[in-house]
Amino acid sequence: MRRGSVIILRWVSILFLFLGVLLLVLQLVQYSRLRAAFPPGTIIAGVPVAGLNRQQAAERLTQAYSVPVEIRYADAVIQMRPSAAGFRLDLEAMLAAADQQRVAQPFWAAFWDYLWNQFPTPAEVPLRASFSEERLRAYLRDEIAARYDRPPSPASPVPGTTAFEPGQPGIVLDIDRAVILISDALRNPSNRVVNLSFNRVSPTRPVFQNVQVLLQQILTTRGYDGLAEIYLLDLQTGQEINFAYNDGQVIAPGIAFTAASTMKIPIMISVFRRVSEPVPPEVTNLLEAMIELSENDPADRLMQVVLDSRLGPLEVTADIQSLGLKNTFLAGYFYPGAPLLRTYSTPANQRSDVNTDPDRYNQTTPMEIGVLLNDIYQCAVNGGGTFQAVFPGEITQNECRLMISLLSKNRIGVLFQAGLPEGVQIAHKHGWITDPRDGLIHTMSDAGIIYTSGGNFVLVVYLYHPTQLLFNPANELMAFLAQGVYNYYTLGNP
Repeated sequence: MRRGSVIILRWVSILFLFLGVLLLVLQLVQYSRLRAAFPPGTIIAGVPVAGLNRQQAAERLTQAYSVPVEIRYADAVIQMRPSAAGFRLDLEAMLAAADQQRVAQPFWAAFWDYLWNQFPTPAEVPLRASFSEERLRAYLRDEIAARYDRPPSPASPVPGTTAFEPGQPGIVLDIDRAVILISDALRNPSNRVVNLSFNRVSPTRPVFQNVQVLLQQILTTRGYDGLAEIYLLDLQTGQEINFAYNDGQVIAPGIAFTAASTMKIPIMISVFRRVSEPVPPEVTNLLEAMIELSENDPADRLMQVVLDSRLGPLEVTADIQSLGLKNTFLAGYFYPGAPLLRTYSTPANQRSDVNTDPDRYNQTTPMEIGVLLNDIYQCAVNGGGTFQAVFPGEITQNECRLMISLLSKNRIGVLFQAGLPEGVQIAHKHGWITDPRDGLIHTMSDAGIIYTSGGNFVLVVYLYHPTQLLFNPANELMAFLAQGVYNYYTLGNP
């Protein structure tokens, strides 16, 4: 019995030993398979790949990062393939880094930990990828901004008024911000939705040349049946509008008009060319009376004392012609019965298609008076311009500022000034004359520099009617024209 028990015990022991070895072998095989794949907790570029081999992990990573990025812009939803931005995964580098962690611990030490159900926690392998910012920007510009940006619509004039219909704001893609957001989404395997930001663009003014349409509408709706010529100059950009309007028809500008008191602008320039700083008080007093009060006697006195006692008007004309203006002249003094010192033929007064019966003593065109105002403005602002080129050192910046100050004191409450809000600076000179032959007004004008929050401009308007120019309707028309241009410049800049 004792011998039989020993034999049984031996076989039982052998059996248990065999079973232990078999279990060990099975565990070893299982661990070997497990070690051939990525261990539990392995995350590559934010994607769990535990239990996968290299090929399977590469496929899962490729699948995760091939999902289109959903771009939401305004009301549009766009699916962008990563390849559109040249996005590429560096699979080899990431898998190699994960492999290095997988085999970092010696086999038998790792197997021993496995037997005791102890698994190391692998560090997450960071994303390694690249994309082309240039291609992404091109995609945003050509595929998204080009299709889904909404340009602002400009304000448009309301027919029959001096007001403008407000424009609609637009939206413009913020491409710099979009590049950052999309690049983050391309690198994120789970959050692939991007809400793009945009910049709102305020409504723009109508195109500058469209102001002519507004001015023509005002002339038409006000029922003006005479001749008008308008000159408008943007003092910021140098853009010009110059057109003539004859009883509902647009004709070529450059018409000779009686200058009347607007001729006092050239006289003022000639006086300042010849006086030195500081301007003598008696000259300042005469200038104020000539410009602010529009008196003729001070104009004659200035030409006689400062220019030439007999040929002062011709000196004014010579100065203006030196500035390159061919249609503006003064051929005699203002006092009644003054002799005509010279007869001037100009391109404007030789036109055969239109005739305003201009005074032989003083004539101009709206553009030339506007050019003189621009010369004064540029000289006052920067001390340069045409005056410095033609009359170097003779007309200073301070003198030009004094000219604008004098013109700003001409506050008569009618014509241009009547169309502008209280407090708006306008440096201008008006003019009208009663024809001694019939006692009626045929010509009326206003020329000025108008300062606004949206920019400064020169506006010159001359009106002529062969029968009669009634003051009140003409005055209201002038006010409406100035108001229309002012409203254009102050759109969005009250």
